[in-house]
Amino acid sequence: QAGVVSFLEISNLTAGYGGKPVIEDVSFTVESGCVMGILGANGSGKTTLLKSVCGILPHSGSCSVNGIRLEELAPKRLGRSCSYIPQRSGISIDISAIDVVLMGFNPKLGLLEHPGESMKNQARQALAEVGLAGREEDNYLHLSEGQKQLCILARTLISDAELLLLDEPESALDFRYRGRVLDILRNRVRDGAALVTLHDPNLALNRCDRLLLLGGGKILSVLDPANDPTDRMETALSAIYGPVSLCRCRDKQGREQLVMLREDV
Repeated sequence: QAGVVSFLEISNLTAGYGGKPVIEDVSFTVESGCVMGILGANGSGKTTLLKSVCGILPHSGSCSVNGIRLEELAPKRLGRSCSYIPQRSGISIDISAIDVVLMGFNPKLGLLEHPGESMKNQARQALAEVGLAGREEDNYLHLSEGQKQLCILARTLISDAELLLLDEPESALDFRYRGRVLDILRNRVRDGAALVTLHDPNLALNRCDRLLLLGGGKILSVLDPANDPTDRMETALSAIYGPVSLCRCRDKQGREQLVMLREDV
């Protein structure tokens, strides 16, 4: 596509556990400014893909950002380029919400260096952006699961990483916040990109620039929801969800929305 800059390039990526591949020979590109949603059934390799891209999981193949191979970067440099949000934070100690967010600055801090007041102000702003203003000193462990996800999102936002990798960031959020998370990401990746595994296909269809459909550890389809014909998308999505139909409708502001319906057979 003329004029489109390839920001992220994944080439022949294979990874798994115990010598058994979960994703195999996966290749795709993501242009600058793109939010790419990743859809697939349980066990299709969505989380494995994200963990491989950010280097948590050993893999063959390569992942390049602006032509630089992530596999060749030192851990701190990798942390400045790529930020990963797992489904569960792994935090199990008493710590304030703002201190969780300040962890996002770790790749920029020297040994024994502590965040300064400017960084603390950025952390407060990030908490406000995700809807947690006034909760800075709350114990992270006492937050709801959805609030924990928003707190970790704020940590990712202040990291300024070029590539954001999020594993089902909407899974514990209520209806009000699900779209907001994707809108926040869109505003933050104008010069980078985001890969987001999603549980809700309707959210993915309406908030993502591209959709990567995984099945059996391989790419089934790449969709452009704003421009692809509904019959093509129905066929592709049915490979994951069974028979579905897509309808284009408009909300009260006149904005077009895609709705996916399950077809019982």
